[in-house]
Amino acid sequence: MATEDRTSAGDEQRRARVLFVDDDAHQREMYQRRLERIGYQVDLADSADTAVQRLREQRPDCVVLDIAMPGRDGLSALQEFLDIDPSVPVIINTAYPAYAENFLSWAADAYIEKSSDLEPLVEAIEAAIVRATD
Repeated sequence: MATEDRTSAGDEQRRARVLFVDDDAHQREMYQRRLERIGYQVDLADSADTAVQRLREQRPDCVVLDIAMPGRDGLSALQEFLDIDPSVPVIINTAYPAYAENFLSWAADAYIEKSSDLEPLVEAIEAAIVRATD
């Protein structure tokens, strides 16, 4: 089923606030447009440090986190997210499958490889938000 064709069953999850963290401006904008089109509120961060600051300011319902970023990487941010609020769902969204073997990545709610198919990421976001609210 296409992401845009989803029924109202997931409407509550789609209104959720997602913090999307990626150093690539094009990626941030593309994902923001697509996630907002299906109903999410999307906040953006271009670095791990900015993401940590945003998490402290306003807890999102879910964080989508890139790993390979200049300066501080996403795994160190993940560790700090868990120190700040261990209940916040974090989904790793990266182009590098090798990071799945890093034990720090196991603390994430899901590990999704970047793709033009947004469906696996949307499903992971919805599942993480549902688990967090149960």
